[in-house]
Amino acid sequence: MYSNSTLLKNQQKQKKEMKGQEQIKMSKVIKIDSQKSWEHHIFYATNQSYPVVVHFSAFWCVPSIVMNPFFQELASTYQNALFLTLDVDEVKEIASKFEIKAMPTFVLLSGGVPVEKIVGANPDEIRKRVDHFIHSTRSCNYVDQTMNV
Repeated sequence: MYSNSTLLKNQQKQKKEMKGQEQIKMSKVIKIDSQKSWEHHIFYATNQSYPVVVHFSAFWCVPSIVMNPFFQELASTYQNALFLTLDVDEVKEIASKFEIKAMPTFVLLSGGVPVEKIVGANPDEIRKRVDHFIHSTRSCNYVDQTMNV
């Protein structure tokens, strides 16, 4: 038989585990750590006609790190968009393909194709351009779907 203190400790442990799982579910930003992961997520987004916003960062770059909470908050604003983050030193081939020269850099993709690149840590400008991009992508997708009917 368990004592009350043992039961209480187990309940507290379960609550912590559940809270950790909720935080993972709440996070709308997916960390890309390989070429394979990148290809999988881009393929998925393209098939779902989701716009993609990518945050190219580096663990040693303070402005990139400072932008992480902003990027999380931005991602939670848009349900039908995919937000990815990747460290340029971990997935060099992707950073090279997109010619990332400074961090943070944000790349907006539609159909897997880069549409816009935003360099620097300017939250207001990033929010404005991402908002415009996502809304214009949605309206284009809506027009495409209605024309196929």
